[in-house]
Order: sequence, then C-alpha cells, then structure tokens
Amino acid sequence: MAASERADLPGDSEDLVRFREQWKAEVRKKKLGLSSVDSGPSASVTNAVAVDGSKGTGQPLRTEGSPQAPATRDTTYVSTSVANSSGSTPYSVALTRAVEVYRRAVLAEQQSNLDEALGLYRTAFRMDSNVDRAYHKIEAQFHSVPVQPQTLRKTDKHAVDEIAQAIKALDLHSSFVPAGQNNGAAITGTLANLLAEWPRSLSFAPEDEKEAVPLQKIPYELLLHVLRSLDTTTLERFAKVSRKARVVTLDVSIWRAHVQATYKPPQIEDEEELDVLVHQYVGDHRRLFIEHPRVRMDGVYIAVCHYIRNGLSENTWVNVSHLITYHRYLRFYPNGQVLSLLANEEMPPQQVIPMLKPTLRMKGLYIGTWRLSGAIVYITSLLDPSPPSHSGTRYAFQMTLELKSRPVGRWNRLEFRAYDSVNIESGEATPLVLKHERPFWFSKVRSYIQSSG
Repeated sequence: MAASERADLPGDSEDLVRFREQWKAEVRKKKLGLSSVDSGPSASVTNAVAVDGSKGTGQPLRTEGSPQAPATRDTTYVSTSVANSSGSTPYSVALTRAVEVYRRAVLAEQQSNLDEALGLYRTAFRMDSNVDRAYHKIEAQFHSVPVQPQTLRKTDKHAVDEIAQAIKALDLHSSFVPAGQNNGAAITGTLANLLAEWPRSLSFAPEDEKEAVPLQKIPYELLLHVLRSLDTTTLERFAKVSRKARVVTLDVSIWRAHVQATYKPPQIEDEEELDVLVHQYVGDHRRLFIEHPRVRMDGVYIAVCHYIRNGLSENTWVNVSHLITYHRYLRFYPNGQVLSLLANEEMPPQQVIPMLKPTLRMKGLYIGTWRLSGAIVYITSLLDPSPPSHSGTRYAFQMTLELKSRPVGRWNRLEFRAYDSVNIESGEATPLVLKHERPFWFSKVRSYIQSSG
C-alpha cells in the first residue's frame, strides 16, 4: 500500500495503518511460500519504511514479487522489552510504553488484583487505542521465536536455581530446637520456621504480672515426667498455653515414647521398619506420629447406614415407607485383634460402646485379626465367637479398608474397598455387594484410652 493509499483512510492512526501493511505483507509471503529473508541493502530500506511509517515519504513496502519479509519477522523480544536484535524499536515510543502498561495490567489480572488491572487497562488504552492488538502481536511473535540451545540451558539453570531456593526456604531439613537444658528435638517443616523466630530463653509468664507462677518453680525433669503420662490430645492442649509450653512439649523423649508405643506390628510390617520411618521423617517423631498412617485405638470406628423399606398400609391411597438405620462398629486392639459388630437401631451407640469388648456375645458380632500396610487396613478371619452348634454354617469374613484423614481429625475415616465371605473348608472368597454401606468415622472414647495404651 502506497502513501497515497494510506491517505484515503481517514481516522486511522499511523500504527494501525502500519499493522495493516505488515499483515498484508505476511499474507503475501504465505501465499508465495517463501522461507527465507533477504538481508541485502533493499531489506534495510524496507525495514526503515516499516519502522518509520511517516506520511509523505512516498516509499512503498515490498510488493507481492518481493522476497523480503516484514521487519517484524526479524524481531526478537526478550522479557518485557519491545526491541529487536539490532537494537531498533519496531513500534513508536508511545505505543511501546502503552504495551508495557498493558502487560502490567495483564499480570495484575492474573494475580487477581482486579482494581489495579482495571486502572492499568484504562491508562494503556488512553495512551493508544490499538494497544491490545500490539500486545497480542508482540506476544505471538515472542512465543514463535525459536530458543537457541544455549539460551535454553541458561533458562533451565535459572529455573533450577529458583526451585532450589524455594525448597531451601521451606526449611524441610531438620532444625534443632532447644527444649530444655540438655534435651532437644528435631523439628521440621513449618513449625521449625516458626520456632526459629522465637527467642532462645523462654519462661512461663502469668496473665497478671502481680501473680506468681508455680509452674515456673517445677524442675524441668519433673515437668517432663508429668507430660510423658499425658495422651497426645492433652499434650497438644497444654502446648497451646504459651511459647514455653510449646517448646517443652517438643522434647524428644515425649514423642519418641508415643511413636514406639504406637508404631509396632500390626501397625507396621516389622519392628525394623520403625527405624526407616524415623530416618524418613529426619528424626522428627512428632511429625511422624501426626503424618504417618496409623489405626487409632483410643476409640471406635462407626458407620451409620440407612436404607428404605416399603411397608404395608390398609389404605390403598397411602404408601408407607420405613427408614431403616443400623450401625457398624470396628474396634481395634494393639495385639492385632479387631471386633466387628452389626447392630440395628434398637441399640444406639451410647448403649453399644460401653459393652463392645471381646467378652461380648450377641448376634452380629465377629472377632478377627487386622494389619496395616501403608494406608490399607486388612481385616481377616472374622468369625462368630459363639459355639459352632449355635452359629450354623461356619463362614469367615474379610474386609479391605482404606485409612484417610479428614479436617476434623487424623486418620479418622475408613472407607470400604472390598468385603468378602470366605468358606472355611474350601477357602473360596465370595465378594459381597455393598449397597447401603457407608464409611466408618472415628469416635474417641475416654474409657478406651487406658486400655489402648
């Protein structure tokens, strides 16, 4: 398009006219199937005209027979700069600044800073009404530029350095936290970052400065002896009292005792696996106790199941439906024994839980064995403990459940994965259809705490 042709387009800005010329040149090149760009003196003239774009020069762009490509084909954009490899600017200074403002607006929108993004968008369009077209054109050209191998290696190295710095900032390695005069604990994760900002010398402070603090006078060894006798829930409640209480409860002897008492067969495959777990959690026994799967034995897992049964009615115009509710109970013992009870709605949990023991004899009760592998609980050899003469055909049952954590607690949910009936004589397992089954939810029972320890 010559300068005379551009004059016939009133109201169009010079940048818009230049975009149209470049677009037409690209279309012509695609039609001709040209794959190279001439680097002779004529190309410099063409680029100068394309960059300048001023009216009255009378110098046209290359025609259809020209082997040249528009100047934008030779442009390489680095970061947020709008510059080509020769150092010249492909667009006017005003448009370049407008594109930079538009780019900042896009970044603000991606970061959900909508108010800031809206203000930057308005500013960019006031600077140039065609800023959006220029921005998208620049981005398309930037992503189409092939990356040289050396540049790629530098980019990868920079990305690796950033990832390494981010991992280092997370402080995933052990951080020694003093928890007394001669005792300490290996603390990892976000808690280590929090404790690193606390002062080294901490003490119990009263709510009222005029009052005394008897806890401050207790020897540290005696305080640890008291804390070792607490269960983990009570221990964490005490830790919320103050910073000093939090640091004291992190003593390695407290959590090591809980870990050793909990993670042993059938919670783990063998006792040697405990050393592997401690090494895996970098000696942080508290974090191991919280994050590693374990079957809880300080309560009972309960599944509340419902189904609807059609009833009988003397009135043909009335349909009667009964909502049937029943409960499944699972109680685990440290010696590998498990109790499974199926009870109807006539016996509520308040009545069943106190008498759910191995000595219980009632319909729907089965006693078997359990083991934990990863997060999968395998329950096998579920048998009716009543005498064979009263139980009829002898069948055993087995369950496969998955242990999960939900926001209300740790490892407090058991989901069915399989439920089979096993013929004792033949050993054949028959899957049972689970129509109305629901997941088990853990419910803590105070009277179970002592027996589970």
